[in-house]
Amino acid sequence: MSTPYDIPEPPEVLDRREGPYGEVVLRRHGDLLQIIANGCFLMDTSDGRSERRLVDAALAALDARAGHGPGTGPHVLIGGLGVGFSLAHATGQPRWGRIAVVEREPAIIEWHRAGPLSGLSARALADPRTEIVEADLVRYLDETSDTFDALCLDIDNGPDWTVTEDNDGLYSAAGLAACARVLRPGGVLAVWSAKPSPEFEGTLRNAGFQQVRTEEIPVARGVPDVVHLGVRPG
Repeated sequence: MSTPYDIPEPPEVLDRREGPYGEVVLRRHGDLLQIIANGCFLMDTSDGRSERRLVDAALAALDARAGHGPGTGPHVLIGGLGVGFSLAHATGQPRWGRIAVVEREPAIIEWHRAGPLSGLSARALADPRTEIVEADLVRYLDETSDTFDALCLDIDNGPDWTVTEDNDGLYSAAGLAACARVLRPGGVLAVWSAKPSPEFEGTLRNAGFQQVRTEEIPVARGVPDVVHLGVRPG
């Protein structure tokens, strides 16, 4: 027999903003913090293994190269701040040099700097290697003159499930050309997805990426998360 205590408490809305790309909401559900964008669940603080694996897979795929200078390492660009798991994991790895994060929602940045998410990211934000860039990633890739050794994308639920229609082009041939442009020769593109996408693998190959493969990340239930990987030719 069920009791009133078996009924889960509804999520508590901590903040709701109308951002430049629609509504973003930060909720607390029990011990978890959740980010919702335009009614679409993005991520929460329940685990983080997928976000950490995204960074690890990119680092593992990088060939050792000279030319970074004493005391520095490969530069990584992370697309999407989210709940901060990828950034926190990257700053916990001494091998990385510059760690830039592009986030287009000012509310998410504020939640990390002085809000409920600050407990997860304060140390990472204080790391001298960290740089937070408030910008739309698609536009940033088209306009920046910076280059990186790795590009880790986690701004959608995957190539086949984007948060907004504006992001669809990122996973097209033209979008992947922009990704390749900011990668140094031999640089690694790592794309997180909530499910495998064989079609996206083909698009990566057609866009000129080499060593294309997909790593599965086991989850408690359902289809595994994955990281799609490709290397810009040297």
